[in-house]
Amino acid sequence: MRPSSSPSDGLPGGLLGGLSGAPDVDAELGDPALLRAMLDVEAALARATADAGVTPPAAADAIVAHCHAGRYDPVALGRAADAAGNPVVPLVRELTAAVPASARPWVHVGATSQDVLDTALTLVAVRAHDPLRRHLDAAVAAAARLAAAHRDTVMVARTLGQQAAPTTFGLKAAGWLTGLADARDRLRQAAAAQPAQLGGAVGTLAAFGPAGPQVAERFAAHLGLPATALPWHTRRQPRLDLAAACGGLLAATGKAALDVGLLAQTEVGEVAEGDAGRGGSSAMPHKRNPVDSVLVTAATRRGPGLVATLFAAAVHEHERAAGAWHAEWEPLLDLLRCAGGAAARCARMLAGLRVHPGRMRENLDAAGGLVLAEAVAARLAPAVGRGVAHDLVARAAAAPAFRAALLADPDIRAHLSEADVDEALDPCRWLGSAGRFVDRALAAARDADG
Repeated sequence: MRPSSSPSDGLPGGLLGGLSGAPDVDAELGDPALLRAMLDVEAALARATADAGVTPPAAADAIVAHCHAGRYDPVALGRAADAAGNPVVPLVRELTAAVPASARPWVHVGATSQDVLDTALTLVAVRAHDPLRRHLDAAVAAAARLAAAHRDTVMVARTLGQQAAPTTFGLKAAGWLTGLADARDRLRQAAAAQPAQLGGAVGTLAAFGPAGPQVAERFAAHLGLPATALPWHTRRQPRLDLAAACGGLLAATGKAALDVGLLAQTEVGEVAEGDAGRGGSSAMPHKRNPVDSVLVTAATRRGPGLVATLFAAAVHEHERAAGAWHAEWEPLLDLLRCAGGAAARCARMLAGLRVHPGRMRENLDAAGGLVLAEAVAARLAPAVGRGVAHDLVARAAAAPAFRAALLADPDIRAHLSEADVDEALDPCRWLGSAGRFVDRALAAARDADG
């Protein structure tokens, strides 16, 4: 079959398509990539059955020679898929017609459509992991640079939407770093564990007789994929592991993106996305919207629904499912696409992030020392007890000027000098182990990369 004049690449297109994925990841997820993977599966099946003496070597060679995606039209195959409920059936029909007559009995021998599509989706996921991993590596490296450069840059920490106590921007970036590195590791593990699938009609490989296990092992080896002890037609744990890993990646990138978006708010102004050519508004000439933060956040909002669909589809009846298996295909590809786009945009966002330490200090000081109330109470507690110290400092915090109220309170001044109060109100003295935690995160990242 000759390709049509306008073959679909299966990638999101039009006005919105470029806003969710990443081109290099999407290239491994579209129709050409899936078609190529399906044909790679058919070629591996031919080689494996020849290895086991099931298929004549000449027939296997002829089948392999015709397993090239350029020979087939994904648009036509997609239209024909409706009749059988999956695209494997029309592909096998086209492949069978293409090979010499002597090889036709051996095309797709012993396999079922689920074997081909499950294994093809495994190949697609594994191949998409390579560019996706590169984006994650870049995001991890960018977060590490921010953590190292701002190890001691003091800022205010916020809890429940309110200013809380001093921290460092380095520690915030170290949190992004650790989350991204953990997500990268889990995705790598999940991708490496995606197995080949070969079970035949009902998972017995009866068509191969006693050679069934050998064919399955050789099949996986030809594809460079792990083999399983028995077919996993109705046990979907590999897909669930991949879905969970992608969901974790979206959570890690989403955490960094949400923080950046909040810190970039006009009233906060502690960071800004770096590319001057991005973030414009159609109505307001002054606007610089944090677009990478926005688009990563959008991907994180889509991810949980896709993960939930894959988990909901994981319960399959008997030996082959009616509908549950079919429900996996598009959500899995969409989830991988969202993960790729989020990783790429997070890397770009962090690499170009402009940090404003002066503004961070202004915001920290704006509350007049209130964010050091915990530090003052901690200094006072050994003398009066923790509960009393808390109440005394809370009383001072309710006054218009916190420092002045502390110094004017005789119950506090009986135990703290003016120098004691000023030391307690120094944010650099109330950072705890922030610097050590940054160092730990950087060391862990170096060990993982080394």
